[in-house]
Amino acid sequence: MTAAFPPPSSFVEIDWAGRPARIEHQWVGSGDRRAPLLVFLHEGLGSVAMWRDFPARLCDALGAAGLVYSRPGYGRSTPRAEGEQWGPDFMHRQADEVLPALLRALGIEPSREELWLFGHSDGASIALLYAAHQPGGLQGAIVLAPHILVEDVSIDSIAQARAAWRDGDLRERLARYHDEPASAFEGWNGAWLNPAFRAWSIEQELDAIRCPVLAVQGLDDEYGTLEQVRGIASRVPGTELLELPACGHSPHRDQPQLLLERVASFVRRHRRGR
Repeated sequence: MTAAFPPPSSFVEIDWAGRPARIEHQWVGSGDRRAPLLVFLHEGLGSVAMWRDFPARLCDALGAAGLVYSRPGYGRSTPRAEGEQWGPDFMHRQADEVLPALLRALGIEPSREELWLFGHSDGASIALLYAAHQPGGLQGAIVLAPHILVEDVSIDSIAQARAAWRDGDLRERLARYHDEPASAFEGWNGAWLNPAFRAWSIEQELDAIRCPVLAVQGLDDEYGTLEQVRGIASRVPGTELLELPACGHSPHRDQPQLLLERVASFVRRHRRGR
């Protein structure tokens, strides 16, 4: 089934650690719940709309179902509360609290379904954390431009984004994708530029991952180096690396066809025997 683009957004209420949150989400790809289910986790300034048609194209190629959602603070989901600041554990909270609550609210049981995570940037780190903390509930993870530690290049680029927000047109550009662009930008930017975040690392947590991982890095990524994906490979046996030339921080935008082919091949190979 070919999904219409853009498909309509739906909304579901979740209980996030004792407070309600409204989550924007879209279903793409196959409507067969026996098909593999790919859950897409967006970047630090992303949303449902910013994925464009890549999730639908990938799911159509695989005959898979896809769930695309905006995390709290992003897109058309519940924005950050006024004055709320995200701490260095904000990605852990997404992996351990928000994503499980969303799956429950939508009736998705990881132990009974073929669940895959497809994450980009912060979303890739969240996918890795979920894989580490839920080792029996995941078939595999595809992570694009993941962060497993903080590099100077990351902080420098995020500081430049702060200048573009303050003095450039970033606010107007983000308004196309977020009901409250300040909620998305300041939550992400403030967390990363907090001096306490420099010590953030999930390297040791990766040792608990048991599912197949495809780690993708653009060689021209302005937010991270190959140390990120090679660090995953050094800790997660069997990790497959895809290092892309002529590619920046968003492989699904810079090299969409090549990425689609490699991800589809990865998923098909690791579905064998199911």
